[in-house]
Amino acid sequence: MTRAAAFFDLDKTIIAKSSTLAFGRPFFDGGLINRRTVLKGAYAQFVFSLAGADADQMERMRSQITRMCTGWDVATVHDIVRETLHEIVDPLVYAEAADLIEEHRAAGREIVIVSSSGAEMVEPIGEMLGADRVVATRMVTEDGRYTGEIDFYAYGENKASAMREVAARSGYDLSDCYAYSDSITDLPMLSAVGHPTAVNPDRGLRRAAAERGWPVLEFSRPVSMRSRFAVPAAPVVTGAAMGVGAAVVGLAWYARRRALRETAGPPTPAPVPGRRRGRGA
Repeated sequence: MTRAAAFFDLDKTIIAKSSTLAFGRPFFDGGLINRRTVLKGAYAQFVFSLAGADADQMERMRSQITRMCTGWDVATVHDIVRETLHEIVDPLVYAEAADLIEEHRAAGREIVIVSSSGAEMVEPIGEMLGADRVVATRMVTEDGRYTGEIDFYAYGENKASAMREVAARSGYDLSDCYAYSDSITDLPMLSAVGHPTAVNPDRGLRRAAAERGWPVLEFSRPVSMRSRFAVPAAPVVTGAAMGVGAAVVGLAWYARRRALRETAGPPTPAPVPGRRRGRGA
């Protein structure tokens, strides 16, 4: 029997905000950015929420964030982001996306998240959702630090290329696969499969979906991921793996936590949430 998969974009498809722009307040609280940058980030989030990000906007965001993380320690980012991700992202996942993921899994399809965001952010989300694979952006590192250069940018046609590579390695027939995204910039990703669906589409994608007869879904109800999913083993990462946005989040949190330690002493460890066995169906 031929294997199949469901490919999901992340921002505004699985979660309700841009995974990179959602962290302006933690950056500010950690002393990483100033108020002006926070306000610009809030404005960018507002624009993104209304109209989606076009190619020029995505390029500007990419350039700004890679400049910010240049020189940051990779190991520190990896360690810290997993401790902060639940607080920041947990309330953002769409209930409708969670239901859809469960339906695909129950039908025997693998779940693949394909995102322009960095893997330090996308991988933990994939774990909470039970994703089998993650494709994300990968930055160049040297001597344990980010150089600011991008090795692979999971965007536009690059997403479709990565999907074809994943399909070849995993034995998927793309004509039997599904894909979901909100942005016209993901037209190559949606066109690569036999069952594309536009989710919360921007104006360009809504028009393209109408022209091609693709289904359109509207997701609007965020739900806590921890209330819906157990935490399975880490997904297999294919194609790419960088965490620009995650790096920013992690270091902002680290700065704030260190300041609190200096004034209040070591914090009391938080309890580990219990696990729910079994897979959603």
